[in-house]
Amino acid sequence: MIRRFSKRVFKWTLVGAALAVGVHYGKKAVKVIGKKDFSGERKKKVVILGSGWGALSLVNHLEPGQFDVTVVSPRNYFLFTPLLPSVTVGTVEARSIVEPIRKLMLRHHTVEEMGFLEAECVDVFPEEKRVVCLDKSGIVGDVSRFELEYDVLVVAVGAKSNTFRTPGVEENCFFLKQIGDAQKIRNVLMDLVETASIPDQPLGEQRRLLHVVVVGGGPTGVEFA
Repeated sequence: MIRRFSKRVFKWTLVGAALAVGVHYGKKAVKVIGKKDFSGERKKKVVILGSGWGALSLVNHLEPGQFDVTVVSPRNYFLFTPLLPSVTVGTVEARSIVEPIRKLMLRHHTVEEMGFLEAECVDVFPEEKRVVCLDKSGIVGDVSRFELEYDVLVVAVGAKSNTFRTPGVEENCFFLKQIGDAQKIRNVLMDLVETASIPDQPLGEQRRLLHVVVVGGGPTGVEFA
């Protein structure tokens, strides 16, 4: 009993430390970009695509007041991805591993020099130094397509899961990259358990319902398993 309690305390201590590192990532970041004094000059326009680890790290390393920065991303929050597997099984709640991206951006910068737009970049014109963005949210107004000019473009949109062109993967499997993926997996797991618990459910059917296959032996796959 004591051993089990100690393991739980140790596990939650790690979770707390991980969240502190993720949410406050870059709080004391070394300011190595933009040390030149641009007073009296036009600020360079920096457009950052994405709101993940790379984008947040760059925002925290930019010297305050030296650039005109716009962050563009379909999601308006920062996601602490290492804890995604824990959300799938209910160890932590989804709201515990997300933080509003604007809140994190404004810890080091003012509203005048740092902006965020919830949209997706659909085209880039490097010769003209401009990007085309589209609002793909559930609620769309009269204007959903817009353009942004830039002096510096930073692409930090992450990567997509590789299916290696295996037939049937896209149609029948769950991926674990976003908060929505974790919530979907959690709901399905709960539904499987509840269905298997129905009285007089045949043993063979219970085994079928509770049979889960995890593809991938990396940190995400092992943690989920």
